[in-house]
Amino acid sequence: MQFMLLAYDGTDADALARRLAVREQHIALGDKLVAEGKALFGTAILDENGNMIGSMYILDYDSRAELDKWLEIEPYVTGDVWRDIQIRPVRVGPSFVGLGRQ
Repeated sequence: MQFMLLAYDGTDADALARRLAVREQHIALGDKLVAEGKALFGTAILDENGNMIGSMYILDYDSRAELDKWLEIEPYVTGDVWRDIQIRPVRVGPSFVGLGRQ
């Protein structure tokens, strides 16, 4: 089952510092999810000045419960970076299946 995650960082003065503090851990876990076929695509969400303010993922998990297990260890969750997380079931269109896998 595929999911789209939209996650927005806090808007307080320390938000970017929290993101940067755990960013390498987040990227390492993301690399693992890509290798496992769980993360199909991901990107940072930017504000009008090019600052990172959130994230978007397209994920492939067997269930929402399995996705929630990942969220329990995701550094942007445990590091209090993402403060508004929205998750919706989606279906990747046939034109985009395998995007980024080479």
